[in-house]
Amino acid sequence: MKLNEFLGTEFPFIQGGMANIATGEFAAACSNAGALGLIGTGGMNAETLRSHIRTAKALTSKPFGVNIMLMNPEADAMAQVVMEEGVPVVTTGAGNPGKYIAAWKAAGIKVLPVVAAATLAVHLERAGADAVIAEGTESGGHVGEMTTMALVPQVVDAVSVPVIAAGGIADGRQLAAALALGACGVQVGTCLLASEECPIHPNYKAALLKAGDSDTIVTGRTVGAPVRVLKNRMSREYVRQEKAGADKMELEKYTLGSLRRAVFEGDTVSGSLMAGQVAGMLHEVRPVADILADLWQGGRQRIAALNAEC
Repeated sequence: MKLNEFLGTEFPFIQGGMANIATGEFAAACSNAGALGLIGTGGMNAETLRSHIRTAKALTSKPFGVNIMLMNPEADAMAQVVMEEGVPVVTTGAGNPGKYIAAWKAAGIKVLPVVAAATLAVHLERAGADAVIAEGTESGGHVGEMTTMALVPQVVDAVSVPVIAAGGIADGRQLAAALALGACGVQVGTCLLASEECPIHPNYKAALLKAGDSDTIVTGRTVGAPVRVLKNRMSREYVRQEKAGADKMELEKYTLGSLRRAVFEGDTVSGSLMAGQVAGMLHEVRPVADILADLWQGGRQRIAALNAEC
């Protein structure tokens, strides 16, 4: 099944539910541009989420969803809010949403957990997930170990529900590759950070446009909380301290509030500039609609070229 048919969107794309970035307004802009916009609950409480859902409803008549960060202390309350507000799609990250799935499905919600391994995908299919988002380590923010190229086909082979590819997708070549791996569509985040509508600080966008192909780094592997960010003074010092054997409490002083400093204050020195490895492919700030249309057309052109060449 094509993802756009499954979700009722123009394109087979989901906008990543990025913490402190994916607001109701941004989700609505992405939905209006043809993707499934997502509100990211990282950094929110349940009532803030409710407000963002209502904002999105006011700004779009198109489908949108909510990404629930299961590590959020208000995840239980948020699980209730999405049912009360009639949200049509929920994606989840940083945990196992099994205890919520039956109630969500009874409320008519499509449930799309993010997975970083085929074993979890199998478990969540059995629990009732409608589809899974297989996210490779190329992505920005919290990451697993497996690459998109290795992960997606193994998840496709392991489950019968639709699989959405995520991680390392910013242009039509990567879209075509994801579809060739068996995905029904893709989730994108980093490429949308460089959009006019994205509410991050201009300094954050400027740092993304300056980034090269090797300008991301993963912090927190030693403490079980790997996060991919742009290289800056904070992330380099964090990794240096990790290698020196610093414990989790020592390391937290570097990251506490660092994402908010990057997003809202434009602190590119000590802020956490979450971004995937495709950051090196971003060269200008453009409207979301142009980014998504180019991704779709580029993918179609690449597939047509492959059909002609092979």
